[in-house]
Amino acid sequence: MEYILIIISAIFVNNVILSQFLGICPFLGVSGKISTAAGMGGAVIFVTTISTIITYLIMNYILVPLDIAFMKTVTYILVIAALVQMVEIILKKVSPAMYQALGVFLPLITTNCAVLGVALLVIQKNFDLIHSVVYATATAIGFAIAMLIFAGIREQMEFSAIPKGMKGIPITLVTAGLLAMAFMGFAGIV
Repeated sequence: MEYILIIISAIFVNNVILSQFLGICPFLGVSGKISTAAGMGGAVIFVTTISTIITYLIMNYILVPLDIAFMKTVTYILVIAALVQMVEIILKKVSPAMYQALGVFLPLITTNCAVLGVALLVIQKNFDLIHSVVYATATAIGFAIAMLIFAGIREQMEFSAIPKGMKGIPITLVTAGLLAMAFMGFAGIV
């Protein structure tokens, strides 16, 4: 039951984008098409889960025993950057179309504060390794769900009659705000 609460809370109630405002840059930049948002969501799920495992192990078995826990942020950034490079190399070989579609946004995962934020939050919440992995994966899934919903809405907005002054960034930000308010409705669940 504890894991279910963590999953529901991370995906819906405390969505990393819509309630914690982490990962806004890729949320706004890559959510123009569902296919690109799905690719970014998948990459974030992979990188977040793996980086959380690695950073958790580094923190608890290297940094804390050596009494250099203050180095966690720098260490986490290096681990995340290395993982993003690995994902980039794999995507380039396995799916060149997805690699082209993501283009300049793939390196955004390196600086995606959602990935770093999750790695830091699991330490702050004093989760063990299993709880950390569940939380990280659920948070990344919540990121992907928010991206996909927002991308779907943005694709539909192309066929809508939007006033000239609201086209582009203004309607995108208003829509993101409305989506965040919709996700606030899940707050009573957990």
